Amino acid sequence: MKIGILSSGGDCPGINATIRGVGKTAIMHYNMEVIGIHNGFSGILNKDFQTLDQRSLSGILNLGGTILGTSREKSFRKLILPDDSHSSIIKQKYDELELDCLVCIGGNGTQKTSHILSRIGLNVIGIPKTIDNDVWGTDITFGFDTAVNIATEAIDRLHSTANAHRRVMVVEVMGHHAGWIALYAGMAGGADVILLPELSFDIDRVNDTITNRAHQGKPYSIVVVAEGLRTRTGKIHPADYIARMIEKETGIETRETVLGYIQRGGNPSPYDRNLATRLGGHASELIAERKFGRMVCINGNRVDSILLSEAACKLKLVPPDHDLIIQGQRMGISFGR
Repeated sequence: MKIGILSSGGDCPGINATIRGVGKTAIMHYNMEVIGIHNGFSGILNKDFQTLDQRSLSGILNLGGTILGTSREKSFRKLILPDDSHSSIIKQKYDELELDCLVCIGGNGTQKTSHILSRIGLNVIGIPKTIDNDVWGTDITFGFDTAVNIATEAIDRLHSTANAHRRVMVVEVMGHHAGWIALYAGMAGGADVILLPELSFDIDRVNDTITNRAHQGKPYSIVVVAEGLRTRTGKIHPADYIARMIEKETGIETRETVLGYIQRGGNPSPYDRNLATRLGGHASELIAERKFGRMVCINGNRVDSILLSEAACKLKLVPPDHDLIIQGQRMGISFGR
């Protein structure tokens, strides 16, 4: 069999480990031929690829980024709506590459595109990738653990600065729709306030928490917010707005820190390297068994798979009754409610 591998969407720690997991398993265990497609789905149209062998797959386990390059697939997805005339062109390029399967590494958008490709006749396997941990159907995605580690370390460092200056520090982490990074890094970093997109918040409740801490002799507070934080009116409020509102109402000096893309860059954590390796290996197993149109996933501690049609349906959001939220509230951490 001959398979192609591509990565699409934003970069993420662990993509190279996944490429390695798929490729080495396919080559060494299943005797498959493997090619790497450059720059996401556009590489199919341009037939831009390289042959992957044991040598090219060596030394990439710990590397961040992706050796194949990546790109956003929104414009590509417009070309592949079912029954569209462009669909035959995509299928033609796939056939010209003589592929038996295409492995698509990416987040929610990539899994949706993969599902569309499977509907127009391509054999596809999806592998979920995002630091946001919001892909439906899998307990965890690779990249998430690394991002949480980076965000937690930043929060740890801000504790000493906040304490020295008796300030409130507002830390913005990634998460447009889902607050998994904010929740896990906030709890691990000992935040006093954690604000998630899934939960409505009241800025007065946030200010009350900070004021009460000051009255109790606690000279500083740490507030962790997800970048997709919304008020009840639906307006997005970034960290600088939260910081301004806190300082205005409490009179306590407040500063914001936006971690941004440093959460997505750099080397993957050991956990993410192993997770990516397991997911990649299972993808090759599904291909060998000709079980196409599926996305590999983690269910408990077991590697499994679900239909791409299920994965493409919705986001995995933080539930309001998540045990970390409940435990945090019991410990006096405010979630702005």
